[in-house]
Amino acid sequence: MARCTAPVNGHRSASARANCPACGGSYRSYNSYSSYSSPYSSSASRAASVSSGKSRARWSAGGSTILYTPAEIRTLTPVRENIEKRADLPDLRDVFLCHAWDDRKEAAQEMHDLLESKGVTVWFSEKDVLLGSSLLREIDKGLIKSRVGIVLVTPNFLKRIKGEGIADKELSVLLARDLLVPIVHNTTYDDLREVSPLLGSRSGLSTKEDTMDSIASKLAELVKVED
Repeated sequence: MARCTAPVNGHRSASARANCPACGGSYRSYNSYSSYSSPYSSSASRAASVSSGKSRARWSAGGSTILYTPAEIRTLTPVRENIEKRADLPDLRDVFLCHAWDDRKEAAQEMHDLLESKGVTVWFSEKDVLLGSSLLREIDKGLIKSRVGIVLVTPNFLKRIKGEGIADKELSVLLARDLLVPIVHNTTYDDLREVSPLLGSRSGLSTKEDTMDSIASKLAELVKVED
């Protein structure tokens, strides 16, 4: 029987072990498993996904592929709870879209169109405020008749709230109701905090992290309440 050379030569390297008449064969046999596909490979893949920090939300529908960061879930959970409490109220729009007037033809219109394409009903000044009517009065109606408010925070919006315009009224009501989701677009939360520390203290969603379409999908899932 071949004798192991480890007591004399040691097995500190792969080549030393391979050259051992007693252990070399087992080493080569071990190497032959290098192409073995572990039955846990799919589990490892799932674990890698979990390690990215994103997961489905409590309100995610079965089969949903939408994933949220822990910060997004912390922010959206109380909003979702309030949406569920208001689920039985009749004739509510899903979303009140708060935005700067200068964004009404671009970013705000894009968000509105994406939300409606996903089955979300949206209060939007461009279609819900008639010529000659009081904008403030119509905004009050929109707030009362919506499940949740989203604030599209853009450079134009930051300029608007610096001037203490209508946006301040919208924000104060939404903040008091704890039904507010900021959507930061083409700016940062640091810029927002400089202008509005209160609003900047609320985390939300950002187009630096997601596309507009992905954000609209998250909002659509957030406001959908099964009958």
